[in-house]
Amino acid sequence: MKNNIYEQRVLKRWSQQKLAEACNVSRQTINAIEKQKYSPSLELAFKLAKVFDTTVDELFYESD
Repeated sequence: MKNNIYEQRVLKRWSQQKLAEACNVSRQTINAIEKQKYSPSLELAFKLAKVFDTTVDELFYESD
């Protein structure tokens, strides 16, 4: 599963720390998600989608 969290965060001009605080997780968690090393829980995926005003389907997708 791939995601575009990094791209969305950069468009919003937020640091990893600011995004982590908005989602109530650590900066390391955001870093791991962006590097495709960690798949967030469904609850966190929905929080991320809400922060970016998008859908979970837009943030996370299957790679070819």
